[in-house]
Amino acid sequence: MPTALALSPHLDDAAFSCGGTLARLAASGWRVVMATLFTATVPDPAGFALACQLDKGLGPEVDYMALRRAEDRDAAAALGTVEALHLPLREAPHRGYASAPELFAGPRPDDGVRGPLAAIVADLLAQETPDLVLAPQAVGGHVDHVQLVTVLRQAPLGAVLWWRDFPYTVRDRRPKEPFGAGFAALPELAVRLDDGERARKHAACAAYASQIGFQFGGPDGLAVRLAAEDGREAFRLSGARPEDLPILRAGA
Repeated sequence: MPTALALSPHLDDAAFSCGGTLARLAASGWRVVMATLFTATVPDPAGFALACQLDKGLGPEVDYMALRRAEDRDAAAALGTVEALHLPLREAPHRGYASAPELFAGPRPDDGVRGPLAAIVADLLAQETPDLVLAPQAVGGHVDHVQLVTVLRQAPLGAVLWWRDFPYTVRDRRPKEPFGAGFAALPELAVRLDDGERARKHAACAAYASQIGFQFGGPDGLAVRLAAEDGREAFRLSGARPEDLPILRAGA
């Protein structure tokens, strides 16, 4: 059984950006692992980190990341036979990034996450030996996405489908693309989702209930944003495409 490993910075990125493709792979007999890197619980959050949960209506007594990990497991189930794997790195607000603008201003010089991130990615690749990796292009420029892409560009990878990070792709007409020039040189692959895959993706995205209001203004806003993608998930392909990759169909 071939293995697809989706490397998601946060607990929602993979489902938001390539959930339909993951559902298709799982339905086609692939083993699909959705591994999220930045999921660590940090006791007694303060400052901007605490504000990031208070602005979603969650009090300081709530284990925000435990809640989000549970949402991620529900999202994986909605996509089909997809495994959810959670790694113990801290999100940027717990690493000294003190405001929303700082999250999109590039890595801080004192952000020491890159070494531990590289070690975890190396261990994952060794353990899973994936036939296909799915990973972000860091569209939007969020620092956690940027750090992951920086590590992956130096890792020994085979076939990789680099996804375009939703909802940044529909939030801004010209989002930041810190690695845009490099990805533009790679061949593009577009996946057209059928109605069942669209429904699975929508259900998976809706499972992240703590994020839907903040990201989309509510369930109706999520539906509108997904509709703006028109059932299309876009990637750049690096490495040799596996021969049995069930991605493109006639008319895709």
